[in-house]
Amino acid sequence: METRLAGFVRGTPAGIEAGAILRKCVHCGFCNATCPTYQLLGDELDGPRGRIYLMKMLLEGGRATRKTQLHLDRCLTCRNCETTCPSGVHYGRLLDLVRPIADRRAGRGLFDHLQRSLLAAVIPRRRLFAFLLRIGRRIRWLLPRALAARIPAAATLRPPSASRRTQPRRFMLLLAGCVQPSLAPDINIAAARVLDRLGIRLVEAPGAGCCGALRFHLGKHRAALRDMRRNIDAWWPQIERGAEAVVVTASGCGVSVKEYGHWLRDDPKYAARAARISQLARDIGEVVAQERAALRELLKRVPLPEMKVAFQAPCTLQHGQKLPGLVEALLGECGFHLTAVRDAHLCCGSAGTYSLLQPALALTLRNQKLAALTAGGPQRILTANIGCQVHLQTGTPLRVQHWIELLDQLLSGSVVV
Repeated sequence: METRLAGFVRGTPAGIEAGAILRKCVHCGFCNATCPTYQLLGDELDGPRGRIYLMKMLLEGGRATRKTQLHLDRCLTCRNCETTCPSGVHYGRLLDLVRPIADRRAGRGLFDHLQRSLLAAVIPRRRLFAFLLRIGRRIRWLLPRALAARIPAAATLRPPSASRRTQPRRFMLLLAGCVQPSLAPDINIAAARVLDRLGIRLVEAPGAGCCGALRFHLGKHRAALRDMRRNIDAWWPQIERGAEAVVVTASGCGVSVKEYGHWLRDDPKYAARAARISQLARDIGEVVAQERAALRELLKRVPLPEMKVAFQAPCTLQHGQKLPGLVEALLGECGFHLTAVRDAHLCCGSAGTYSLLQPALALTLRNQKLAALTAGGPQRILTANIGCQVHLQTGTPLRVQHWIELLDQLLSGSVVV
């Protein structure tokens, strides 16, 4: 695609990268075939190809309007189009680069601005989020039904693994995250228990926090880069001591950490360390898969379950991290019976803050996903991302759970159908 960037962006790092991405696009339209919002709305401007034209127009100096901004806002950033694209267009990166430009040039209404600023200020702050969540649970009965439904009940916390007499010499870092410790603390506890059985100790570094993805996708790039630098500073001493990996149990955060090297590549102080962090970042599924031999020995000691499960593959796992089928294969090896899921490549509608900012579209996508997940009659729905888990749970009485929790229960002999 021929592109002539306007003076305000020409020659800047964002302009150089955006121009290179735009030139890869050949207008084929294959992306629209797998775009959830295009399928729902049928509008060319609500598909990747149309949005690319809008972004090209903005970068070439065209007028930014609220309508342009709306079409960009409706994008889930699911990256399904990237999996489909034969030309290798990095659409997600292009959108992340252009969204702040659209915001500056078009502006936002007062309510929209306040809503986004509030989300960016509250959600990444773990303690503040946990405090407000506790208040929300106590006054749930006073809240509007739609808002109350979004507040999950408090989790029943399982105890962590008992410490080994001899601590494993191998250790890895664990990203605690911002909302997951409050919404589903059992996920990271289960990950630590499973890896402990496999001879790996998980360590949380003091000072690490939100991965930066939430603020980045809201267009708060400076704040997001500060989040990334803070995590690098917190993790680096442990990496120098021999940490083998940075383990992430939320696939959405995993995409972000794996891209630290890209987003900080021009920072002379952090570029090299950020690149190293990205190389070390691992989804929990990758770590368990690497320890398959040890896992198989553990499975010999427990009865394999007679349980039908449906796995919801988060977009950030299959399209963002390019790990399709990884968790499904592990679950199959563990004896679980996976039901078929129609259109498994499509987004559930959670997409970070998308379900809060675009609730109507998110609800439709959630209902479609739940219909596909429950069609095979599973006894449980499994996922790999906290946002998807909470979003899906609001629409079904069937339990929605992170797959690593179920694996932990299997290995401890406590699976309850």
